Amino acid sequence: MFSPFDLPPGVLLLVTDQLSSPADFILYRGVIDHLKGSKQKRAVVLSTSSDSSRWRAIAAKSNLQLDNAGFTFIDILERVPPPDDPESKPHLLPILNAAVPLLTEDALVIVDDLATLDWLGFSVLDITRFCRALFAACRKVNATLLLRQHVLTPPSTEPILDDLFRALRSMCAYHLEVLPLASGKSGTVSGQVALHAGPGIRADGVKLLPRSSALQYRLTDAGAIFFERGTGAGVL
Repeated sequence: MFSPFDLPPGVLLLVTDQLSSPADFILYRGVIDHLKGSKQKRAVVLSTSSDSSRWRAIAAKSNLQLDNAGFTFIDILERVPPPDDPESKPHLLPILNAAVPLLTEDALVIVDDLATLDWLGFSVLDITRFCRALFAACRKVNATLLLRQHVLTPPSTEPILDDLFRALRSMCAYHLEVLPLASGKSGTVSGQVALHAGPGIRADGVKLLPRSSALQYRLTDAGAIFFERGTGAGVL
């Protein structure tokens, strides 16, 4: 899954990105490739940051009609709005109850994104419990869970990591890090992607990519083209 990284199904993948290097293309590509693989496949997107029309428009460019595929979109904030009282904490149990019945064998589940929930007042404890419970349900049917978290863009080259990231990092099998170029923007390179092992990694032969060996990518109308640093030649 998630070509060209070829991750095994049934894992928890944490994807982090920054304002200058959003990971939208990873999410879109993951869903499109997953649903195109088989008419029996299902994808469930739990979102705080976009509406279903955006997903449908992107998929249509790849000749995939989501209305005819096993795609379900759940607007998190529509079901669990932020509290009016700053002293009260919202809870994500209604989202869990909505998502779990949709899980099928080898499904892909995406939560986009957890940083927004943190900023809107959901506690790190509640977010973490939600993710653990959702992944426990995913494991029962070998479903893959992708969690996206936006991290703050720092003045230096190192992203600012917080308690939520550390909690999510402790759960994942892999951490896919979408980064801007250290040298700044380029007309031919949109950013770079590193792949790190998490505590839940399996002995499955996946090739990890430290930042020093990160794949670069260029965004086009058709999606992302990946290539090794300094080559400019697409590997996909």
